[in-house]
Parts: sequence; structure tokens; C-alpha cells
Amino acid sequence: MADLAQRFAQNPLLSPAQLNPSQPGLKIECLLNPGAFRFQGKTWLLLRVAECPEQREGITSIPILDEKSGVRIREFDNSDPRLHFVDARVITYANEGYLTTMSHLRLVASDDGIHFSPQPGYPPIFGHGDLETYGIEDCRVALIDSVYYLTFTQVSRHGVGVGLKSTADWKTFQNLGMILPPHNKDCALFEQPINGKYYALHRPSSPELGGHYMWIAESEDLQHWGNHRCVAHPRAGCWDSNRIGAGASPIRTNEGWLEIYHGADSANRYCLGALLLDLYQPWKVIGRSHLPLMEPTTEYERSGFFGNVIFTNGHVVDGDTITMYYGASDSVICGAQLSVANILDSLVEGKDSP
Repeated sequence: MADLAQRFAQNPLLSPAQLNPSQPGLKIECLLNPGAFRFQGKTWLLLRVAECPEQREGITSIPILDEKSGVRIREFDNSDPRLHFVDARVITYANEGYLTTMSHLRLVASDDGIHFSPQPGYPPIFGHGDLETYGIEDCRVALIDSVYYLTFTQVSRHGVGVGLKSTADWKTFQNLGMILPPHNKDCALFEQPINGKYYALHRPSSPELGGHYMWIAESEDLQHWGNHRCVAHPRAGCWDSNRIGAGASPIRTNEGWLEIYHGADSANRYCLGALLLDLYQPWKVIGRSHLPLMEPTTEYERSGFFGNVIFTNGHVVDGDTITMYYGASDSVICGAQLSVANILDSLVEGKDSP
């Protein structure tokens, strides 16, 4: 099966050089994985903006949020034997992990869905508190009963969990706290109740026993989640053999809930596929991609801060057309369109089809 995505000719749509850093002394290292939504007649993206200090020779500098002084820069001597570089994103020092960048969320809007720019009066969203000292990441946006709900990754020395905010105007927010504790991420809300309950896909991790699997939970109030069920596993020998996780909110179709998800293999090559979930029992998978719907093939998808990555957690839907916004190589923001019907036709029956 050929790649089903029609990439925008204007890709990349946004790159770090097009935005200003949040404060002096920091630079924008990369733009990643935006949430997407419609508001006031425009298409909006909620970008993940990853920043870091300018680096000096022989020194690794990283940003950490300090509630009293704001962003604090911590420096490590590269010759220190206690310092270890895991990859471009993570270091450890004296057996404690740190991120090389700190992320916040930033709003941009577009009249045509292609050319995006910041809008006056819509400030960035920064991490705060002890659970977000390493930043906030990868926000998904769900519209439920005229309220926008933001599920995002909270990162700190305590681990990685899922936070929740809500807003009606994108200027004032209600902070609803951590709804899924570490280690958990990739949380996507269904945009309407099913049998009187709210549902969310999420991705707890248990690498010692189990793995990076996709789960589903239910709630009566969007804050307290339970009745967790495992939905799907990675598949040995496939493009999604190492880890999987939800993208944006599932799309309701006549055949079921269509969820575009990311999967990675042992080489950390990230592609996109789809699951089809039962309309009334969404923990049941009735179809799954055998081959990727979309895989890194262009130069901007193969080379960057962390190459060979396509990662989405944002789309808008118009009839059969999904306009999907995605991060490429953990560096730039891109767009593509897919057909709902073509995706459904490509699926293979069953949840663990090889």
C-alpha cells in the first residue's frame, strides 16, 4: 500500500526561525506535534515549542522551571563521568534524568489552514508547579459541549503524566490537574459521550513487564478515570513493533471510531497508522492498519533534531477530508490531507493483525 497522505506543497509550514524565544537567553530548538482546532472561523494550532540555552564548548546547559525565579539554567561539564547522553533529547546526571529542552505551548492561527501566525491577545501557555518543572508537551485538543479540553504531557523529576485544562475563549483557563499519573502520556479524549460516559485513550508504560501499549479509560466528569482496558499492543516484526500511542481525538464514522495513531520500531522510526474502534464499545478494535498510512519519506521528515519521525496529535475534519498537522523529525510543523474512506478501506480486520 502506498502512503495515503497528500502532503502540503508548502511543507514545512512552520520552523523555529519563524517564532521568537519566550525570553532572552533561550533559543527555539524545535517545533513539535501541535494540537489543532477550529475557533472564530480560523484553524488554530497549539504548538509545542521546545527551547534550550545557547550551548558553550565543553558544557551542556539545560533549562529547568523554578517557581520562584522562573526558568533556571543548569550547567554540566561534559567531562564529568556522572554525565551520560541518552540521545538528543535526554541526559542523565548522577542517575537522575533531565530533558535537554523545555517545552511550552503556543497558539498560532490561519485563515487558509496553511499560513499560520501568532494572534495578539493569546499568550503562550507555560508549565507551572512541581509536576511541570521540565515543561509541558504534546497537547491534544477536544471540543466537548462548547468547551475546549486540553490533555497534555506534564514532565518533571517525578515522571511523565497527563494534565488537563479547559477553556472556552483561549484566554482564560481552568487548571484541572494531573488526571493520569506517571508514567503516562498520549491522552486523547473522545469528543462526545458514549452510553453516558466520557472515554479517553492513553498510553501507560511498563517496559519491564509489558510495554508501551494503548489503553482506554472511562469517566463521568472528565477528571476521575477508571475501568481501564488495554486496547492494542505493538506488533513484532511490524512498523509499530516497539511502541504505539494515540494521536488526536478519534473520528466518529458510520463504521466505528477512527483513531490515527503513531507507532515506532526498534530503530525509533515513527510512522502513522489507524485503529477502528467499535462505536458503542470503544475498547473493542475491529480494524487496524497492516502497513503505515504515512511514513517518513521526505527530507524534512527524515532529517532533523530527531530524524525519521512523523508524529501527530492534531487534525480538523471536513466530511471525508482529514487535514492533519504533524511534527516532522522533532523539528518542524507540517500538514497533510487524508481521506476517511481510503483509510477505512485500507484496514485489516482484527486488533493484532500482522
